[in-house]
Amino acid sequence: MSRDDPAVAESLVVHAEALCERENHLWDVISKLSLPVDLLTDTRNQSQADYETEEMVRSFLYMQIRGFSQNTLADRLSTRPTLVKSFGFDISDLDGTPRQQEISYVKEQFSDETWEIIKAAAEGIGQAAVEHDVISEGLVPVLPDEDAVEDDVQTDKEYQKEKANKLINLARKHVLPEFDTGRAAHRTYSDEAILDMFARICANKGSAHSEGEYGWLTDDDLTCDDETFLRAIKLIATPEDGDAQTTLSDHAEADAMPKIDRIRDTLMESFDAATENVINSIRGDDPFEDRKTIAAIDITYEQYHVWPWEDKDAGIPKPGFPRMVSGYKKDDEYLRGYKHATITLVGDNAPIILGVEPVKENSKWEPDGSPSYSKGDIVARLLDKAQRFVDLDEVLLDRGFYSNAVYAEINDRDLLYTSPVPKYEDDFTTIKNIEAHNDADAAVKHDVPFGRDGEVHHTAEFLYTPTTSDDADGNYAVFVTNRDRVEPEEIDKVCNTYDRRWDIESQFKSVKSFLPKTSSKDYRVRLCKFVLASLIYNLWRLTDYLLKVAMDEDIRSPPVITAKTFVRALGEFLRDIG
Repeated sequence: MSRDDPAVAESLVVHAEALCERENHLWDVISKLSLPVDLLTDTRNQSQADYETEEMVRSFLYMQIRGFSQNTLADRLSTRPTLVKSFGFDISDLDGTPRQQEISYVKEQFSDETWEIIKAAAEGIGQAAVEHDVISEGLVPVLPDEDAVEDDVQTDKEYQKEKANKLINLARKHVLPEFDTGRAAHRTYSDEAILDMFARICANKGSAHSEGEYGWLTDDDLTCDDETFLRAIKLIATPEDGDAQTTLSDHAEADAMPKIDRIRDTLMESFDAATENVINSIRGDDPFEDRKTIAAIDITYEQYHVWPWEDKDAGIPKPGFPRMVSGYKKDDEYLRGYKHATITLVGDNAPIILGVEPVKENSKWEPDGSPSYSKGDIVARLLDKAQRFVDLDEVLLDRGFYSNAVYAEINDRDLLYTSPVPKYEDDFTTIKNIEAHNDADAAVKHDVPFGRDGEVHHTAEFLYTPTTSDDADGNYAVFVTNRDRVEPEEIDKVCNTYDRRWDIESQFKSVKSFLPKTSSKDYRVRLCKFVLASLIYNLWRLTDYLLKVAMDEDIRSPPVITAKTFVRALGEFLRDIG
């Protein structure tokens, strides 16, 4: 070949296709490409250049494949050691990676022919990476047709619409195949039609009955009646050896929890598979690779309005009252409801729910010794699920998880934890013997022992900081963390990290905003609708994340499309267009 030969681009694509068959990450494909730099024109004096031609060509290929600006490329190189290493830069000095001005300068020193080779190769490599599932199609830019629309605003709108449509279709592919009712192949309504109906119910804040009536009224062939819908939902959550027609209230006390465990395991198998698909769909961007990965664990409630007592004064509960309903306190009022625990990514990551667990606690209307799930077991199961998908660094917990067993589970995995302390002495003078900051009204109590099985399991730090929050028990908020040693001047930093836990409150609000209404006592229906609503939330967050990546917007910025708009599109609009 001669210098700047267009065939160079084709040879790069052919090599990349072979690499895509065995590599899992886009940057691994780029790093292992054989680059014929002697056939490319770089007019810089190589003996004085800060960055070699090969390093910059790999960076430019990545920039073009991902559709990044020069600013975004510079930011990625300055914050992601994996990229720096893959492209051949000095991994020991992230401050030494090229800035935007330097990237621009190097680009100008490449000949026009060399730049055309890079662009053509990037397009072909991107297509190969998508076809081999090395990178999601949602991470490869859809370039607007420059001749189609001259108006920049309209072009942006069309680009966003096209990208959103592709991503919502992608989102549907991640969930629908994982939930199988096991019904006969000649069924009138497919599993996809059932789940589309579920999404429409969520969008309309309705019920199976109301959506079924609407389908009957409008002669909608894709909408079944409510009984068919509920039977299908029960089948999704029914173990292979189970019966779709029984309700949990019909089972004896001794059999109740094993039955619920099997229902949970059946649903979680589908949830985990769908979640893995969601995580893999952003493979190639790998938002968890080089950031501190923080997860929050909390419990939410779905209120159940039926009174549990036949005669409260006599201590006689209602027969057949749903066994998975527990009591809880909210705004100084004692209520009842189904409880669900989740573990969710927070902080600088896409806020994806990584695990869901049913919560069962002993309630006053139940006999003494009724079965329940311990907080330690719930946290262990949630951590097991989350660690299948991401490498966690820290876990943030609500005060309801203040438990030696919970903290031991987290500490045994070499993870940090931070959690509020439910009760403490409000009078600050009672902690005068602990180390206090000279200039701030805050303090640390070091090496507080936490035991397990009668022995000290590990020690933790108690952090005292002033607060005016309504959530605090007094004038001070007190947190516990298993960091090695927190100095008084570090208290604010730790507490500010804990504030990121509030992402999970927004999550619960979103999930609850489209939970379908139901009066069913069958726990399969109750748990299945929460799990599916959680997955819809994940798909919305996935779509929003990929849209922001494609549009070069900050991940923490407000959603590009709202949850309500997304769920309407998921259940309605896409069945008409594809």
